[in-house]
Amino acid sequence: MDIYQLISEHKRKVGVMCVVTAVKKEGSGPVDVGKKMLVLPEGKSFGTVGGGALELFAQKKAKEVINSKTSVLESYVLDEGKVIPESKTLPMVCGGLVTLFYEYIGPKANIFVFGAGHVGQALVNVVKTMNFHVTVIDERSEVIDRFVGADIKVHEVFVDYIAKGFIKDDDFVIVCTPSHKYDYHVINKLLEMKIKPRYLGMLCSPDKIKAYLKSTYETFGKDIDLGFFYSPIGLDIGGGTPEEIAISISAEILSIIYEKTSLKNMREVLDGENRYW
Repeated sequence: MDIYQLISEHKRKVGVMCVVTAVKKEGSGPVDVGKKMLVLPEGKSFGTVGGGALELFAQKKAKEVINSKTSVLESYVLDEGKVIPESKTLPMVCGGLVTLFYEYIGPKANIFVFGAGHVGQALVNVVKTMNFHVTVIDERSEVIDRFVGADIKVHEVFVDYIAKGFIKDDDFVIVCTPSHKYDYHVINKLLEMKIKPRYLGMLCSPDKIKAYLKSTYETFGKDIDLGFFYSPIGLDIGGGTPEEIAISISAEILSIIYEKTSLKNMREVLDGENRYW
């Protein structure tokens, strides 16, 4: 099986990987331009970019790329006695210069939606237009059966699913179950297991969040870290239909991913005589 078949197969099975490609070589070196290596999250690799210290370093760098979900281009001096600006020096004696492109292949983020009702469906309709992997969980068989658009649909008790450990610290979690009781169960289970998603949002009113916080502090103490908790969920852009709420939540998720600490109209980037309003 050639490297392209392997990439296609593992993209279908695993969904996340890094493909390392030699894109430039100057002087002597163990790899030809165009050679590729596929690296999986656990570190297993297929193909080659030359072997030796270069390949060992590339395997480690590929795992960093998978964790950061960001493709990068890096150059390497294959001579431990040389230093070239903007290049890393590796303990080799070939003497050449090799440039590798590390291509992240996978979703922008994993999103878990607890609750397959109207808001959950509207949200998935929006986020699946982008590069997200979405899992939807609901305890109601008739609701989850008719849900469309998710990568994975799960009919299971909410807390039982969380207990299996699929949700990781870098993931995004949206809680919009049919009952406040179930919402609390989901969030409390995550806190109990010390899981800290990058984003944990709960659909609620201001009065509901006050009651929830009171209960949470009583259960976990005032020092509990809720820095990743967003509730009421979404950005304040107006509107209250499931579709409008879905846009609000999606915008908030993107603001977290792109680390936007202050939000404004795009026209605000204009200044001076260009401010036409």
